[in-house]
Amino acid sequence: MSFQYLQSTSRVVLVGLLIAIIAFIDWQVEVNIAFGFLYIFPLLICGTALSRWQILLTAFLCTFLADYFDPFPFTFSITLPQDVLVFTALAGTGFFSYEVTRSRRQGAVNLQKLENEVAARREAEEQLEFLIETSPAAILTMSADYLILRANSAAHRLLGVPAGSLGGSSIRRYIPDLEHVPFIGKASHKFQTEMQCRGERENGDGFLANVFFSTYSTTAGPRLAALVVDASEELREREELSLEQLMTGSRILVGAVSHEVRNVCGAISIIHENLVRNGSLKENQDFEALGSLVQTLNKIASLELKQSASYSKIESIDLVETLENLRIVLDLHCQETDISVNWNIQEKIPRVIADRHRLLQVLLNLVKNSERALESADVKRLDISVSVGDNTVSIRVADTGPGLGSIEKLFQPFQQGADSTGLGLYLSRAFARSFRGDLRHDSAAPGCAFIIELAIASHQKKWQE
Repeated sequence: MSFQYLQSTSRVVLVGLLIAIIAFIDWQVEVNIAFGFLYIFPLLICGTALSRWQILLTAFLCTFLADYFDPFPFTFSITLPQDVLVFTALAGTGFFSYEVTRSRRQGAVNLQKLENEVAARREAEEQLEFLIETSPAAILTMSADYLILRANSAAHRLLGVPAGSLGGSSIRRYIPDLEHVPFIGKASHKFQTEMQCRGERENGDGFLANVFFSTYSTTAGPRLAALVVDASEELREREELSLEQLMTGSRILVGAVSHEVRNVCGAISIIHENLVRNGSLKENQDFEALGSLVQTLNKIASLELKQSASYSKIESIDLVETLENLRIVLDLHCQETDISVNWNIQEKIPRVIADRHRLLQVLLNLVKNSERALESADVKRLDISVSVGDNTVSIRVADTGPGLGSIEKLFQPFQQGADSTGLGLYLSRAFARSFRGDLRHDSAAPGCAFIIELAIASHQKKWQE
């Protein structure tokens, strides 16, 4: 900026010097020659450094000097048109130089912007190229005939092919379901979605693929971009977790059934002993066989089911994260059923001892019970709050429903009048107690309220030691 200012100042000085020299020559040289045409040269320089009104003033000054030192006698009818012509020529020369200079400067500015944009685009392309190549997810682009145009290193590793060999291959060989994605031209709109399908590696091994894809158009034709993630490990973990939850629930269920069967067997055994003492059926073989069957059934019901290591495992979890997962599942469904959810969760909650999946199942069971209770309620509100005590963290789930009629056998299985088997609350409390917690009903609260009590991780650790 200072350099440009110095250049403009030097040009102004040069313009003034040239005008002074031409005026001096025109004054001193006594010949019948007008030197006014020489003022064109300083006006050319003037257009590169001055503004429009400054050019006009300079042209007016040069016209005055040319007329003042004109060797010919002044004649109004002749000199005035000449002065107008000279002024117009000088001003036009200055404006021409001004516009040429302005266009050149604007061109230089535009060129600099273009160079900056090219450099920024090149840098963005390099960053994008680096991001794609170092991405752990497989990224592929395909043409309208489903041929792979480009694939990153992760795509070659995922599909089990040598580096750089996917170009020109058909995606049908590896992810056949992508063949059913219509390109632009075949469909009325673009696709930006995801799907889960089966993929196949070069050696024929299959895998579960999560595919995020989109269609777009280029000057070379429609294109399909896909991001592929191997979800086989996630599927295995999900299935193992489901199996573990099934086994845990089944273990608790069988325990509940065994408990009820033992109660029935105990009652039958008492009646059988009374009949034996009576002596009326003493030698009846069917009666003796009935007694043997009752004893056998009682032994079967009395078998203890050993807890697996996974069932008795205790770990420290972040309760806020579990409640956020509950919120994701709950909010959309409650919006559809017109149930307002009031969350009252502190910012800092200590870690607790629990199994995150079983705790989430307990919360979902309580929430579903509240949703059924709120179907016929005038005010549909669900309150979920967390309070921190000295040794425990309590999660309170309350609703504005009609409440419970009888709570004497609330946590017992196979209750009469339950929606299905009456096992929901029984299993929920069993899950809570499996990680040293508890589930209880708050009878003093309006509506229906349940409280889950969990041990704080630090206190649980001290207790174990």
